[in-house]
Amino acid sequence: MQNEAVFQKSAWKAIFSLSIPSLISIVVMMLYNMADMYFVGWLGDYTQVAAVSLAMPVYSILMAVSTMIGNGGCTKIAQALGQRDEQKVRCYSALCVWSSIAFGILFAVFCFLFCTPLLTFLGANEEMSGYTRSYLLILTAGAPAILLNHSIGGALRGEGEIKAGMLGGMLATIANIILDPLFIIVFRLGVGGAALATVLGNVIAVIYYFLYKTKSRTNCIIEIRPAYAHDLKALGSILSLGLPNAISSILSGFAGTFSNRILVGYGTAAVAAMAAAGKSIMVVTMVQMGICMGIAPLLAYCYGAKDYGRLKEVLQKVLFLTVGLGTALTIVIFFGREWVIGLFIKDASVISLGAYLVTFQIITGPFIGIYYLATNFLQATGNAPGASVASALRQGLLLIPLLYLLSGLFGLEGLAMAHPAADSISVLITSALAIYYYRKIV
Repeated sequence: MQNEAVFQKSAWKAIFSLSIPSLISIVVMMLYNMADMYFVGWLGDYTQVAAVSLAMPVYSILMAVSTMIGNGGCTKIAQALGQRDEQKVRCYSALCVWSSIAFGILFAVFCFLFCTPLLTFLGANEEMSGYTRSYLLILTAGAPAILLNHSIGGALRGEGEIKAGMLGGMLATIANIILDPLFIIVFRLGVGGAALATVLGNVIAVIYYFLYKTKSRTNCIIEIRPAYAHDLKALGSILSLGLPNAISSILSGFAGTFSNRILVGYGTAAVAAMAAAGKSIMVVTMVQMGICMGIAPLLAYCYGAKDYGRLKEVLQKVLFLTVGLGTALTIVIFFGREWVIGLFIKDASVISLGAYLVTFQIITGPFIGIYYLATNFLQATGNAPGASVASALRQGLLLIPLLYLLSGLFGLEGLAMAHPAADSISVLITSALAIYYYRKIV
């Protein structure tokens, strides 16, 4: 299995070989994530920007499912490669494909049947309800394609087909960025056009993956035949290992909903300002997350091969890398926060409010990579319970109560302070869990 050669390079070469494509994918994902709000912002109507923000928690839950399948499959495939078991690689990859289709259909049906109560739960007021409904229904109709895009990309990363996984994500984003202004502005579809561009971008990525599978002459052994997708125990192992990342995304969605419900009390402008502030912070957090996700297959491979010396070396180097990049990006975003907010909002007063909120939320920017490294280490080494606890802390067990507690004490500023408070505590607890487990396995 020649694909595993990337895992056998020297530590720094392996880290960069895996993390650079992952970082490119993350940058692409950030552009993808920001594109809808950016082009909707061109309309000069911050109500539609706020509507996109209200729908984002549902998208986060959808992404949680894709992450659970894709990251779990990535880890199991990398471990199987370390054990030189090609049959397991085929089984895990087939399960990624068919479970994505099944979960996507179920998700779409649920959202169509319960759209009205869902909008109420999301906090949509009369002003934002119509826009949010339009975005939500179109987005969830494309759920199977969205899940397939991310789960197949994760499976390819686990096999060592890094470039193929990266290109699929890039195609989805480029298509989305091209189609967004066409649908939103030229065809005047507004937020509905943004959702349609997102769905079509994912469809294009899925088509690319299937063409790559059938036409490529590389060592790709990603399996799509349903005959291999019958092992429910293997599916359970994929979902359990992907669960930590999924928990984080699901709880992030709920936290976003609860935050928006509180923000609605401050007006639509506050919802839009916080949404734009969140996009600004995303640059810092997602780059560090991308590095740690990129090297996760390497950690899993080292663990599967029982090469604990190399595992330690990789962890130390990635820790240095994430803290360094996190610090640099935090400084850049802090001083350029008004310009970044202005990409999504055209109203001067809303830009000012968003820039003010960023000053609270960016405090933990340099160190959040430690949290992602610890969580991915726990997941890559098969400690699903520890990784699940780590994931639940930051976006759920800590953040959701802190949103209500700090907003009750300090108002809008407290709502912004809840994020760095949850991040700080999560870094400390997750680091302790990772160190404890590391000492057990070595």
